[in-house]
Amino acid sequence: MKKTVTTLADGRELIYYDAAEDTVRDAVDQRPLDPVSTSSEIRRDPLLGDAVAIASHRQSRTYHPPADACPLCPSREGRHSEIPDDHYDVAVFENRFPSLAGDSGRCEVVCFTSDHDASFADLTEEQAALVLAAWTDRTAALAALGQVTQVFCFENRGAEIGVTLGHPHGQIYGYPFVTPRTELMLRSAARHREEAGANLFDAVVAREEKDGSRVVLATDHWIAFVPYAAHWPYEVHLYPRRRVPDLRELDDGARTEFPQVYLELLRRFDRIFGPGEPPTPYISAWHQAPFVADGREDFALHLELFTIRRTSGKLKFLAGSESGMSVFINDVPPEAAAERLREVASE
Repeated sequence: MKKTVTTLADGRELIYYDAAEDTVRDAVDQRPLDPVSTSSEIRRDPLLGDAVAIASHRQSRTYHPPADACPLCPSREGRHSEIPDDHYDVAVFENRFPSLAGDSGRCEVVCFTSDHDASFADLTEEQAALVLAAWTDRTAALAALGQVTQVFCFENRGAEIGVTLGHPHGQIYGYPFVTPRTELMLRSAARHREEAGANLFDAVVAREEKDGSRVVLATDHWIAFVPYAAHWPYEVHLYPRRRVPDLRELDDGARTEFPQVYLELLRRFDRIFGPGEPPTPYISAWHQAPFVADGREDFALHLELFTIRRTSGKLKFLAGSESGMSVFINDVPPEAAAERLREVASE
């Protein structure tokens, strides 16, 4: 992999990740951009104890542009985008409309491919491996920033999820605090360690593998299963078999095998509801340990992949119980979801 770091016209950082070591990236951003102006602020909820990012400048972010005006496509003569070059493998840049900025953290955009009409599932294993390398490199880079406590790499896919740019891309958030969901995991892991004298994540994986009814696929280095208490209609958790706290510590075997496993999961998601159905909307989220936190050594890196589509033509909405009290109600039994995901395996 070759990494090239440059800047956009307004001073934001842009990083190219290329498979070929001899690739030259010297294109200059020709746009007359004003400096980025953000108003990101972190506020604490005194009742719940969690944090809320207030970012009013995001109201003016790009919203469903036509394909010929996509800001994530490579630049062409007469049409300049966030990517100055006329092609790229993987590109990462600072978000012009960040939820977190300055002392409040950092937000980046990850462009998986220059092909506007592709999706992550369309990538080759080599391309997916390059995205994994980019995620890992950005995790390491953001870990070095004093204001960043935790890194979250994720992809929102589909208009139903709220995606405003159709180009295949994801995001990376560098939070200045430990997120509420991670705090709950750390708390549960600490309690399990105290009560059972063992690691909670290891116990969860062992339980799923022993039961087998919710396992979707298993390889030498990875295991994917629908969790026992899945929140979403179709939800898969993917764990490396060797427990590590974050992407930086994956071994070579897990890195080599990841593209095949992850692409297979994404392609199965697109076949859940049968032929003729539109692409399945999903959120794919890497859960990594905070850099400084009690229990970091007990945390397990894993990816959570889920869709809000519960059946053909119907979405799972977060209504009163979910939105008001954070109590999820799932219409699809996890065992049935796992069985369906096994049925739609690639030929």
